[in-house]
Amino acid sequence: MHVVMPNAPVEGKIASTVSCMRGKSASFVRHVEIDVSGTPLEGLFRAGQSFGVIPDGVDAHGKPHKVRLYSIASPSWGEDGLGRIIATTPKRLLAEREPQTAKDDELDHSLFVGVCSNWLCDRRAGDPIKVSGPNGKRFVLPADPDAHDYLFLATGTGVAPFRGFLMELLEGPPATSPAAKNWRQCTSRIELVMGVAYTNDLLYDGWIRDLAKKHANFTYHTAVSREARSDGGKGEYVHQFLERKIHESGSMLPLLRNDRTLIYICGLAGMQIGVFHMLSRHGVTGFTKVADELASVHCAEWTTEQIKRRVRPTHRCMLEVY
Repeated sequence: MHVVMPNAPVEGKIASTVSCMRGKSASFVRHVEIDVSGTPLEGLFRAGQSFGVIPDGVDAHGKPHKVRLYSIASPSWGEDGLGRIIATTPKRLLAEREPQTAKDDELDHSLFVGVCSNWLCDRRAGDPIKVSGPNGKRFVLPADPDAHDYLFLATGTGVAPFRGFLMELLEGPPATSPAAKNWRQCTSRIELVMGVAYTNDLLYDGWIRDLAKKHANFTYHTAVSREARSDGGKGEYVHQFLERKIHESGSMLPLLRNDRTLIYICGLAGMQIGVFHMLSRHGVTGFTKVADELASVHCAEWTTEQIKRRVRPTHRCMLEVY
């Protein structure tokens, strides 16, 4: 961790940039690859970690922009198999201004363009980029992947680390990679639930579907919140999808009640609240630790604020929300 500090970033360069959306959408998300060869970052990152980006220019106060963190969407051997190229999945931020403090103009509803993600999406192949990292030591795969089964829960760009995980667990490095010598395909049960607002917001969708066709131990699910399901049911969030699967077929309960299973949750802050509540309602233990003062209250009566403050993930539940 922290091989390169934000106050002394190194220079990489954009290797490639392409859209990773399923179709036309109100969102704009790109798959950006960054060449870090010749820097201390080369070969020293793991799937699931993040890295820092420092955009060019200065902020409203004339000071250099601060570092922003982005999830690594690559396996530990990188996009090239040699640890020289890392990828991430930035989403453009386009929003209207809203007053945040008493000093802000209440009548100002001009368009606000996010600083770093838009800058990163605007870069072209060959452009220089200041980077730092890597960051994070918990949201990574275990040392022995075959010792566990996996439930990956993602919303939006939260799918980024799971792309790296799936490449590491199922695809493996290219034959020219030093990592190829010791790699073996994971045969454990792997389930990915991808939550989005609309079907066109799905990221890496074609690649993930193809991967699921090739590997019987991997299943890909989508939870689309603002569209009706193919069976006519209402749209649903990730935790609602899991609950429906429990009620309809019970197919998720064996996975959730298996001591081998690890849960990884990545995406918008708050998605874990519904998941934690759902686990408690079904008596699933091992993934969360409930504070004593809340344990005496039936889970049906828990409030969102109580779950947020009094329910914590255990060592079997990896959480990365933003």
